[in-house]
Parts: sequence; C-alpha cells; structure tokens
Amino acid sequence: MPDVQPLVSEFVLKLKRRRVLHIIKEEDISSTAVGIEGLSVTAESDDEYDSGNDDHPTLSAAVLAAHARNALRAPSLQTLLEDIPVSTALSRSASSAGDSDGKSGDKSSKARKLKHDVIAAIGDLIDEIDTCYDQISEQAVEHIHQNEVILTLGRSRTVKEFLYAAKEKKRYFRVFVAEGAPRYQGHVLAKELVEKGVQTTVITDSAVFAMISRVNMVIVGAHAIMANGGVIAPVGMNMVALAAQRHAVPFVVVAGSHKLCPLYPHNPEVLLNELKSPSDLLDFGEFSNCMNFSTQDGTPLLNVVNPTFDYVPPKLVSLFITDTGGHSPSYMYRLIAEYYSADDLVVRRKSTSS
Repeated sequence: MPDVQPLVSEFVLKLKRRRVLHIIKEEDISSTAVGIEGLSVTAESDDEYDSGNDDHPTLSAAVLAAHARNALRAPSLQTLLEDIPVSTALSRSASSAGDSDGKSGDKSSKARKLKHDVIAAIGDLIDEIDTCYDQISEQAVEHIHQNEVILTLGRSRTVKEFLYAAKEKKRYFRVFVAEGAPRYQGHVLAKELVEKGVQTTVITDSAVFAMISRVNMVIVGAHAIMANGGVIAPVGMNMVALAAQRHAVPFVVVAGSHKLCPLYPHNPEVLLNELKSPSDLLDFGEFSNCMNFSTQDGTPLLNVVNPTFDYVPPKLVSLFITDTGGHSPSYMYRLIAEYYSADDLVVRRKSTSS
C-alpha cells in the first residue's frame, strides 16, 4: 500500500493556507444572513403584506434577492476588509429603523472576534513560512545525485538549505557559484558552503556560458513566481537560464509557496525591476569629471544603470520545487488559484462622489 502521509500533509497545508479567507468569509456570510432575517418585502413584490403593522424595516424583493446571493457567494478578502461592507445597501436601509446602538455593538464585537481570528491565522502562516525551508530541503536527495556539478547565482537561503540537506545525506557534489555582481552575494554563499564542507568554486558572472557545459543542473532561488510560470529573480539570472537552455542543462527554481504571485508580467501594477544606487558600480569621486560633462541639450554623457532583478520566462524553467512538491511551469497558475481569490487581484478605488 503506498504511503499516504505525504498526501495528508499536503492536504493539511492547503487547509491552513485557506484559513484566513475562510474565517473572514464565514463571518461576513453570517452577518449578512442576520441582516436579512426579519426584513419584510415592500409592495413592489408579488406578495401582499401590510408593512405598517410590523416594526421591521422593509426592502424590495430585488434587494433581498441580491443580498441573499451575496450571502451564498463568499466575498473576496478585499471586499470584506474595505471600510464599506458587502451588505452596504442592506445596512443603510436597516439603519433607518431599529435600534442602531444594539447593531453597532454587535458589529463591534464581531469585528473584534474577526480581528482575533485573522491575527491567529496570520500567525499560522508565518510559522508555515518559517518551516517551508525544511519542507523544500527534504526533497534535495531526490534531485541531487552523487558526483553532480551544480551551478547557482548569488545568494539564496532556500538554495543554501537545499544544498545543506543534500550534503547531510552524504551526497558528494560540487557547486559553481556565480558571484552575483555588483553586490557579490555569491561570495557570501561560497563561504557558507565551504564551512559546511561543500566543494565550491567561485566564478564571475561573465564566465557562466564558459562553465555551463561542465554543469549537470542549475539550482537558483526566486524573488517571485508569476502566474504564467515566469520568475522574477536577481539580475543576471536570465543569462544563466539562456546558457542552461543552450546546453540542455536543467534549470531548477526552489522557492516557498509564499513567493507565488497571482499577477502576470503584463499587468500594469507589476514592476519587473527597480534601480539601485550607481555607487554599487562606480566610485563617484573617480568618475565625477565624466559626469559633469554634458551635451548641448543638457543631458549627461555618462549614465549608470544598476537594475536589481531579471525576468526569466517560463519556457526557460525546467522545474519548480516548492514546499508542496515539484511542479512544471505550466502548472503554476493552478497552484496559485488555490491560494488566491480572483476578486482580490483587482484593487478597486473608492468612489469620491458624494
């Protein structure tokens, strides 16, 4: 009989990730149901009812039906955390009659309970992020074999823990570390690997194409994983991915599920890059004379561009290794759909009209 423990663990993780949205949606649905309860239908409906003899406020059948649908359909996280709740029209109509003090007290107590539950759920997610490195590292022995040569770029904690786990399982392998100029985080990673007894070689970023033919696998981290399976990673990563594709070397990305991003690279709110200080590249004192010269139109002759990130398209990625297992780039959008509501992807601006 196959071992079902990994399947059970994965199922429990998915349940925990949905806990925040579930708690909030459950609270909103119950409050909407309470608001609908006791409301009567006006003369606009097909039912004849004398609303003058009832103390409850009256709403049209269309409004009741709309709010009943809202109660059955779980709202998004953004809708629930907005200043105006989902049942705005219902609340405003009901607030014109009845005891407003009692309702405000109920809302306040529900808000406090909701806040407590959300904070507790967020605490669970933080603990889950802290343990994702161990869950990813457990898969190292399945991917790193004896006497392999691995290449990585820069310094990633996930990659470091992944390589540590393989070393602890008595795997012997060598690592080429591209230094990751201009911040040279690869130097730090190389030192950490040597302290753990891993055979390590530091190479320049420009030497990646020259050395890639000796490599069995490329293992790198990620800043974010987009919905299309693309990767936002430290600058220089696209060059490494192209070299790996050219020499048919597997390009593996290790990252926790918390780095999944539900947006696509073409979305306007996605900034694929940011520029760091030119001082990482040039000493201002040494090049100040060059920067003072300018053309007739006033633009400087010397410009310094220091990007932080690269975008690696999904066609260059061989495999994603997350805390839920290994996945192909084409599967990432389905994995992201399990963690995000589609309604939370579009930020709606509040109306400024009075």
